[in-house]
Amino acid sequence: MKLRWKIAATALSLVGITVASGSAALRYEAPCTAGPPAPAGVPVMKAIVHRCYGSPDVIAIEDVPKPVPADGEVLVKVRAVSVNPLEAHGLLGQPYVMRMTSGIGRPSDVRMGVDFAGTVEAVGKDVKRFRPGDDVFGASRRNAFAEYVSVVAENGVIAPKPANVSFEQAAAVPVAAFTALQALRDHGRLRPSQKVLINGAAGGVGTFAVQIAKAFGAEVTGVCSTASAALVTRIGAAHVIDYTREDFMRQDERYDVIVDMVGGHSPAKYRRLLTATGSLVVVGTADKGRWLGPLSGMLGALAYAPFMDRRVVAFMAKPNEADLSFLADLMRTGKVVPVIDRRYAFNDLADAIRFLEQGHAHGKVVVTLD
Repeated sequence: MKLRWKIAATALSLVGITVASGSAALRYEAPCTAGPPAPAGVPVMKAIVHRCYGSPDVIAIEDVPKPVPADGEVLVKVRAVSVNPLEAHGLLGQPYVMRMTSGIGRPSDVRMGVDFAGTVEAVGKDVKRFRPGDDVFGASRRNAFAEYVSVVAENGVIAPKPANVSFEQAAAVPVAAFTALQALRDHGRLRPSQKVLINGAAGGVGTFAVQIAKAFGAEVTGVCSTASAALVTRIGAAHVIDYTREDFMRQDERYDVIVDMVGGHSPAKYRRLLTATGSLVVVGTADKGRWLGPLSGMLGALAYAPFMDRRVVAFMAKPNEADLSFLADLMRTGKVVPVIDRRYAFNDLADAIRFLEQGHAHGKVVVTLD
């Protein structure tokens, strides 16, 4: 019996040591290092990099090789990009669980940025959809914060920019609008005349969600602060709840779809606000915890889902060309107009991320390269 206890204690000790070592490794942050010089004779461009984890202070602008479009790719001269929480989390390397894929100690990929808009400068072999001079927008492989980006053209996440939309507006679309569209249509299964509640209606995802839900023929209620109420009404919400003056969880209204970008309430509490066939879609939370951060709300929703008699979904958006083209059509017809809070110059991208981190942006934050 004593031998069994000794074996169990030894095993537990080994597990504890492994967990402690893994935790220490994930928390470790190597110091910043200088980037290698660009190869001689190779065309270069300016790009945003971060060679260590940390605050926006670690961001640098470096000369890196200008990409050459491979077969099936287009080279885009970037005119504008937008900043997402994704970039802020990647910069910090938080939540720490991200570092299991993004790099232990320091980022394995020093480049940044997903959303972009610009003009096609060159095309690779077999590209039929685009030609030089075309204005486009889309999502890249986290390397959009640069003067040029090379993107897969055929079946890639890139589409013609509507003529009635500026480069700044187009750059604001991909990540946030993908999230809003897929939350409502695919996971919320929103239908015309249904009632939808959007918690976080004035944020980057929220401003798209309000407009997309209205375009689908839904009756929209937006939850936001006093300062954002007029904006949320202007973009299409039939009702606005000011969370600084009223606890929206105490209302008597029932909703067919609730999209939550803020967190702070468990799915069990949301249940009383849902119709019998209603759906709660959790996009994220404002949780800034170092280990799980915004993932905590999504994991909580997944844990609650099997025990709820209402539909509970947590998801991460999947960029794709079909949805990007769908969003382009909504903008072309004026049903969706990207909301931009602030614009920054390329050299001030660190300030753009600092502002986004405050959590008070009304709509999107964009950076221009002109």
